Amino acid sequence: MEELIAKKVSDMPPSGIRKFFDVANEIGDAISLGVGEPDFDTPWHIREEGIYSLEKGKTVYSANAGLLELRQEICRYTQRRFDLIYSPTKQCLVTVGGSEGIDLAMRTLLEPGEEVLVPEPSFVSYKPCVVLAGGVAVPIPTREEDNFKLTAEELEKAITSKTKILVLPFPNNPTGAIMDREDLVKIAEVLKDKNIIVLSDEIYAELTYGKNHVSIANIPGMYERTIVLNGFSKSFSMTGWRLGYALGPEPIISMMTKVHQYALMCAPTTSQYAGIEAMRNGDEDVRLMREAYDRRRRVMVEGFRSMGLSCFEPEGAFYVFPNISATGMTSEAFCEKLLMDQRVVVVPGTAFGESGEGFVRASYAYSIEAIKEALSRIEIFVSKHI
Repeated sequence: MEELIAKKVSDMPPSGIRKFFDVANEIGDAISLGVGEPDFDTPWHIREEGIYSLEKGKTVYSANAGLLELRQEICRYTQRRFDLIYSPTKQCLVTVGGSEGIDLAMRTLLEPGEEVLVPEPSFVSYKPCVVLAGGVAVPIPTREEDNFKLTAEELEKAITSKTKILVLPFPNNPTGAIMDREDLVKIAEVLKDKNIIVLSDEIYAELTYGKNHVSIANIPGMYERTIVLNGFSKSFSMTGWRLGYALGPEPIISMMTKVHQYALMCAPTTSQYAGIEAMRNGDEDVRLMREAYDRRRRVMVEGFRSMGLSCFEPEGAFYVFPNISATGMTSEAFCEKLLMDQRVVVVPGTAFGESGEGFVRASYAYSIEAIKEALSRIEIFVSKHI
């Protein structure tokens, strides 16, 4: 059977996140800081709309691009929250989670051998989606001393005649880094004379601390060449609903819709009705969750620093990315030994690219009590090794 499987699939490594999550499930008393999933229930008024849609028998396919009512609400929300104006009929596609948007963009844009620049450390799905679409993923390492931002200088060096797409994964998973407006202006300056599309993954746009999110599509000259990806999983705690969206230039969105039409048909209808309610009336829910994450963020950063580890202070998402090189262990060894010794799950930085070596990712999408207990156990472990 192995001979029948495509080599690009068999050669693809399994997710480094899931590996430790699966092991933790087999250990009854383990505390997991490994999975990037909100610990809040989907707000009741959003769940209620999904329930009502089922009770009313709204269970048929929607339009391929998504319910028009939802697309209208997405575009109103995007204008209200991020000052971005899109047409709900021509520039908006509802996807099955934000991850489908990544896959659709790659399959729509890439010819075999074309290159996609991927700042790393970053979300595990970008490179596999590039490979499955026949492209070549080119990592651009980001560094702790640069606050894990993509710099214009590193971008300039990575661009070749084959470059087709730049992935812009900010706010970032796993580092929690963000890009300020001045950072994005410098990136735009590099791209202004080049025929490169930006895939801006903004799934954590609502989860920034002390600063408002700025999309690169807001920067002059970038709106016309940017695909914005977002969704409901992180901001509205709707991971299992599998609902996201893509916004961008009409010619690209129409072709992404064509691929989506053949591959998925449409996003789940029940989820779409719940999404309408989230867009209309979910701002307060987002604010409350963001404030809770902010409190946890400060506990987590202080906890790692107090045990003698360097820890970049994240400005977005819900992860910290402490530097564990002082222990003398690789990221993989640190995570394995921590799990066996103290029953705590964190994810090796190398799961997010080679430049993640020397770091681990810990999510603070967990209760304060769980975070404090996990930090206590990690401190015991670290004290033995530094």
